[in-house]
Amino acid sequence: MHLAKRMEHIKPSPTLAVDAKAKALKAQGVDVVGFGAGEPDFDTPDHIKQAAIKALHEGFTKYTPAGGTEELKAAVCEKFKKDNGLVYSPAEILISCGAKHSLYNIFQALLDPGDEVIIPAPYWVSYPDMVYLAGGVPVIITAGEREGFKITPEMLAATITSRTKAFILNSPSNPTGAAYTREELEGIAEVLKKTAVLVISDEIYEKIIYDNLVAHSIVTVAPELRDRAIIVNGVSKTYAMTGWRIGYAAGPKHIIAAMTNIQSQSTSNPTSIAQKAALAALTGPQDFITTMNTEFDRRRRYMVERLNNIPGIHCAMPAGAFYTFPSIAQLCGAQGNGKVITDADAFAAYLLDTVNVAVVSGSAFGAPTNIRLSYATSFETIVKGIDRIEQAVRALA
Repeated sequence: MHLAKRMEHIKPSPTLAVDAKAKALKAQGVDVVGFGAGEPDFDTPDHIKQAAIKALHEGFTKYTPAGGTEELKAAVCEKFKKDNGLVYSPAEILISCGAKHSLYNIFQALLDPGDEVIIPAPYWVSYPDMVYLAGGVPVIITAGEREGFKITPEMLAATITSRTKAFILNSPSNPTGAAYTREELEGIAEVLKKTAVLVISDEIYEKIIYDNLVAHSIVTVAPELRDRAIIVNGVSKTYAMTGWRIGYAAGPKHIIAAMTNIQSQSTSNPTSIAQKAALAALTGPQDFITTMNTEFDRRRRYMVERLNNIPGIHCAMPAGAFYTFPSIAQLCGAQGNGKVITDADAFAAYLLDTVNVAVVSGSAFGAPTNIRLSYATSFETIVKGIDRIEQAVRALA
């Protein structure tokens, strides 16, 4: 039996695959250093866990409305008002099983076959596949390190066609950590205002920022776009709640209604208990975020400095998230362990085979001469892993 044609484009998530391979090797007793997983190594704050325990004891274990509970939607509305200066009603909010689920619902609700979606590269690995699954066509704009991994208004304007349905903006970015300034967002917004293109703003790393950065939402910067913009966020990264699977989207009522209908026919409601935990996360103490970011900042600075001291590797300083995205272009053509380093795929394989370090190849993000390293792991693990990477690079000929 033949699979559907849409599956020709779909690949397993490479970030999850790298993490799974590292865990499998560890289970076999191999001392693997894993830089693949995109999740904080911090535990979920106790008051959030206690809210889930309380929900269990009170029997809050049944179906909720498909689009999430009204009290959690209200908390999300309050979050947007307080943090972003944006006013949404509960009817303009959808609670999903993670921000990835919200994004999937968006593409399913918006795209007809052949509709184009502009995706700046380097991009989060799942964007193109989600577009393909909805019958759309990903259109990639590449902005390298010279551009700070950020597209310009001119680049966007030159890519928009009559078939363009939507534009994805991810700031701060996975995998680069790059973040658009208010002025840069204003320039992007000016281009979009002249079109009918929908804006999908993925703001999942909004609170994981450094050096007094403010992660602006494009809808805050350009309120004129509000009626054709959808903001995606969640509790996974900010509150170390990746496994709880709660994300949310805010946007025009008719689009949110369509997304809710899709969700009602696929997953139904997000987990009831996790919704109570997310409510506690959004409405409870926020000091955990500062504590986590302070430690991430320490790791970020150390990792970037160490990587830049390895011959042939160059690494920009990320402004947000918890990834570095160094270039290994200067290492291409070198040989090690009997193989030639042709690109980031080959280099990632070389690191795993020779020094038991797992990184994600940049080819998964549209950048074939970069690798992604997550510093959402212990400082001791980072030191050990970078030591091994340096050892492996110095062994190349």
